[in-house]
Amino acid sequence: MDRVRRLASQRAVVVFSLSSCCMCHTIKRLFCELGVNPAVHELDEDPKGKDMERALSKMLGRNPPVPAVFIGGNLVGPTDEVMKLHLGGKLVPLLRNAGALWL
Repeated sequence: MDRVRRLASQRAVVVFSLSSCCMCHTIKRLFCELGVNPAVHELDEDPKGKDMERALSKMLGRNPPVPAVFIGGNLVGPTDEVMKLHLGGKLVPLLRNAGALWL
């Protein structure tokens, strides 16, 4: 869990993902279209990915835990939480406050 928290705090937006996950792709695409360059950690390509996946499952209380999105070092959640923020007009201000967007 310490590694997940450390990685999550290193950039304004961090996405823990699996390279074959369609919802992960959707979230990464959304951020790119908003002009955000998130740090993406593909758990299936990381030697410690299974450990991080277990830690994220505990943090989120769900399995599979991806995509898991952190903004400003804080856990936002999976796809449904990110989309709820986006559709409610709260995602862009959150990204600005975290320093992920300039305009």
